[in-house]
Amino acid sequence: MKKEKKLNTSSLSLLSIAGLEPYKEKQGEEYMNPKQLKHFELILKAWLTQLQDEMGKTVSHMQDEAANFPDPADRATQEEEFSLELRARDRERKLIKKIEKTLKKIESDDFGYCESCGVEIGIRRLEARPTADLCIDCKTLAELREKQMGM
Repeated sequence: MKKEKKLNTSSLSLLSIAGLEPYKEKQGEEYMNPKQLKHFELILKAWLTQLQDEMGKTVSHMQDEAANFPDPADRATQEEEFSLELRARDRERKLIKKIEKTLKKIESDDFGYCESCGVEIGIRRLEARPTADLCIDCKTLAELREKQMGM
């Protein structure tokens, strides 16, 4: 009896989208060496491709599904669905810009370090969120400040 490979339960994790395994650091390995940078470049490019594909599907879906329903309730339902889909695509458009900015940071060797304090962000955090530009401590402080300003 073969052991089944356990699938990642997080919906479409970035590593699985890119077809990669988590990066295994070697003892004494320099942080953000060319191998690590290539790992993150592959993740980001796969994510970018996936988002661009989804945007293309939305356009064709909306063109194919656009219908002039005589019933106002059906028409309203379709408009609401399109509105939700367009809002999601707008968020993805902003994310695409952030991914492109991050890819430029890889090219200029600025990737992987906190923009606020300059410390290493960390491989695991970057695998979970490759566009992260703050270390966990600075991000936590920023969120606390944001919360205080909002209240």
